[in-house]
Amino acid sequence: MTKSALEQRVYEVKGSGMRVDTALLIQNYAGTKHFAQAVAHASGGVFYALPEAGDLSDVDLHDKFHELYDELGELSREYTSAKKDGKIDTRERAVLQIIENRMHTTIRELMSLMFLMHCPIPNPVAMEVA
Repeated sequence: MTKSALEQRVYEVKGSGMRVDTALLIQNYAGTKHFAQAVAHASGGVFYALPEAGDLSDVDLHDKFHELYDELGELSREYTSAKKDGKIDTRERAVLQIIENRMHTTIRELMSLMFLMHCPIPNPVAMEVA
């Protein structure tokens, strides 16, 4: 694809548009997750990359728990500060929601680590027989 053709798709010139597989390919080449994050955000959610099964240890799990504890402390501090005047304004609400989104991501990563490390991988053939 030429640079001009790519620009036409990205900027939707003359009715052209970006196909999902093209966007995923660009994301892969860029080494980012921007497309996935944009889709999750547009859907009202948050994108989180699952950890790789590689060399995981209980230290990784322990660190993830502490990350969540830190985020919970930050949420508590921000909430306490925000409610001092009896109301939570738009800026304060946005800050609290940013922390909330980070906590959701951390919890998802924590659960994925736990399951990757301590749950046996189901055998798809055995599942079909059952």
